[in-house]
Amino acid sequence: MSDKPATTYIVSVFVKPHWRTILSSDKGEAEALAHAMVQDGATARIEELTPKVKMR
Repeated sequence: MSDKPATTYIVSVFVKPHWRTILSSDKGEAEALAHAMVQDGATARIEELTPKVKMR
């Protein structure tokens, strides 16, 4: 199998009193969303999840 696992970007936004998460498969979209949230005065962070390839 030569398929690469799909990377998922998680944008976490802190809206008192909870963190809200938004999933995206596009890095540019995730960065734009986080930037927009920061401009609105919220705290935001981006995490990148790439599944590990299982070798059999």
